[in-house]
Amino acid sequence: MLFDLRPKDKREEIFDREMEFRELEKSVERYPLTLLLGIRRVGKSSILRAYLNENPGILIDCRELYAERGHITKEDLIKELQSKGSLIQRVSSKFKVKLNMRFLEVEPREVPLRDVFRELNEFGGKTEKFIIAFDEAQYLRFYGSRGGKELLALFAHAYDSLPNLRIVLTGSEVGLLHDFLGINDYESPLYGRIGGEVYVKPFDEETSRAFLRAGFEETGIKVPAEDIERAVSVLDGIPGWLVLFGVKYLEKRDFDNALKASLEVAKALVLGEISELERRSRRYIQILRAIALGYDRWGLIRDYLEVKGMKTPEPRLYELLRNLEKMGWVEKEDGRYSLTDPVVRLILSK
Repeated sequence: MLFDLRPKDKREEIFDREMEFRELEKSVERYPLTLLLGIRRVGKSSILRAYLNENPGILIDCRELYAERGHITKEDLIKELQSKGSLIQRVSSKFKVKLNMRFLEVEPREVPLRDVFRELNEFGGKTEKFIIAFDEAQYLRFYGSRGGKELLALFAHAYDSLPNLRIVLTGSEVGLLHDFLGINDYESPLYGRIGGEVYVKPFDEETSRAFLRAGFEETGIKVPAEDIERAVSVLDGIPGWLVLFGVKYLEKRDFDNALKASLEVAKALVLGEISELERRSRRYIQILRAIALGYDRWGLIRDYLEVKGMKTPEPRLYELLRNLEKMGWVEKEDGRYSLTDPVVRLILSK
């Protein structure tokens, strides 16, 4: 069902993403390492879950691991992998493979991650590939005491020496994920190793309209074309917000009430993310608010911060804006900045 707020698990439940599935399939076949990239709520997790439903693999939510204590330890990661043990066994049964996961019965502190990866590499002998996927993988930079370098070294080992293991990393903070991996950084363990990249983009306007029409048709509800048009104009092409609007419209049966209810839920989600961003720097929020209010050039943003009592040296402002681009909050075109998420713009402009 298209209007389901949970991440999708089956390919047939996902609207108009066949190109992304094909690109992901080709990349996983060709490269030991694949990046699945896109802004928040664009549908990366659903695509990955559906793909893993058809192929042997497991999914680790890095953001959830990070949220528990503000960093990620080896023991955290081992425990998470061990918790997936029954899933790994079901995958083994589904693909008629005998798999002895020795690490499932050992204390986490006693298990080398390299041994876990080697065991997963043995899945299916020389024929089947096993995928270990890390969702929101930019949070792996909080792994261990060296900014995740130990994990990158393990990825490099898998890349070079474990031919049946495939690593897939998703990221909404695309620039930070690239920085973390350091494929072009001579000091990174992954330096020079080529990986595949699959970008999941928001729907265009016509696809957004078609998505809403298809979702309402599934439920047998006839919705005026003007309501669909107005929803697309406000929520743009981000599937997560379109699904939320569809759910609320079915509940309220009135456009204005449905949009209001959708934005209330969205506001709570976005404010949580903004709160996390604010912990990094209070200036980030004021910069986003400036852009939401139409102060979309560098000089206007600088002046807005000064008026708000946050006078910022030029090098620091360039750094902050560049970081917001890397984190997927803003994009720049022809010298103008814009917010990537229309709901963020609506919230911060009020």
